[in-house]
Amino acid sequence: MNIIHVIILAIIEGLTEFLPISSTGHMIIASSIMGIASDPFVKLFTIAIQLGAIVSVVVLYYKRFLQSVDFYLKLFVAFIPAAIFGLLFSKKIDNLLESALTVGITMFVGGIILLFVDKWFNKPVITKEKNIGYLTALIIGLFQCLAMIPGTSRSAATIVGGMSQKLTRTAAAEFSFFLAVPTMFAATVKKLWDYHKLGYHFTGDQIKLLAIGNIIAFVVAMMAIRTFITFLEKRGFKLFGWYRIALGAVIIILIVSGHNLQVI
Repeated sequence: MNIIHVIILAIIEGLTEFLPISSTGHMIIASSIMGIASDPFVKLFTIAIQLGAIVSVVVLYYKRFLQSVDFYLKLFVAFIPAAIFGLLFSKKIDNLLESALTVGITMFVGGIILLFVDKWFNKPVITKEKNIGYLTALIIGLFQCLAMIPGTSRSAATIVGGMSQKLTRTAAAEFSFFLAVPTMFAATVKKLWDYHKLGYHFTGDQIKLLAIGNIIAFVVAMMAIRTFITFLEKRGFKLFGWYRIALGAVIIILIVSGHNLQVI
């Protein structure tokens, strides 16, 4: 893995982490195309640079993170399902993370859903996070578990989950951002621990690559979040749906035609 790989993957992470198009799916495909996907450090890197992305949420919404204990209790309730499912099915999840075909299929199916989600949930009543109840937070957390299937998109799953509970698009998106903080932090810590248990140790160059990747992901995510919220308020999800359908179709066609996009 070199600095060019780092820059590309970090930009992809920052751009896609909070959009409903699956950051994991994009990085699986990108690392596979660059021929570095089988490297254990690369697999760690694609998870660890999420830290930079979640710091951008804390910086942009720092006032929300200072408002009340109730805010953190809701995030904890929403986080519980993913924590349980992640611990119970971590090996199966790791196997799925190595399948580009899974990414293609879930990208395609998720895109179809996004074409209609604005019509399905068009009568929202909850406009602010403080009006979200604990049961609603738990249901959104259950939706987040769907994102353990690569290509689904954690952002898409939680936003759709929020809209199904009568949150506005903006309120659902912002709660999705907030929920990303404990979820992605926990995923990064677990990945680092697993990497250590396998007997791997960081070199000085690898630490530098991780630092650079996180900084780039942070800056790009800051811009992406602001742009996404503005776009979402005006246009909704259709463009993201068509993008997912197109990309998913391309991935499936390439694999079926014999191109090796599998992460081995």
